[in-house]
Amino acid sequence: MAIQGMNHFTVLTSDLDVTLAFYCDLLGLRSGPRPPFDFPGAWLYSGSQAVLHVVAGRSLPHQAAGVIDHMAFSAQGLADTVAQLRAKGIGHDLRRLPGSGQWQLFFNDPDGARVELDFDAGELAPSDA
Repeated sequence: MAIQGMNHFTVLTSDLDVTLAFYCDLLGLRSGPRPPFDFPGAWLYSGSQAVLHVVAGRSLPHQAAGVIDHMAFSAQGLADTVAQLRAKGIGHDLRRLPGSGQWQLFFNDPDGARVELDFDAGELAPSDA
């Protein structure tokens, strides 16, 4: 058996509504079909693929990241995304990948899960980057 690609990440949340607003309103994922599990949560989609499963109603681990350091998504709209993070008071770290010049934008979700958004090297930097 060989891996054919990444299917999804799952994050636990202490507040489902806040987490959905973060990933949907800020990052542009959309809530979509989810099996009728006996616990609260949501499946968040990029296009037709459920890329993030959100689970509520469980205890959160002491360390938010656990053994997973971060989740990464390909993205577009670097300057607008940074502006939205700033407007919401979300701390972030913007880096350029040595060699390719790809932009990497790191920040935490409401429960501390680390998120990376990767932007094409040709995207314009935020005005004060």
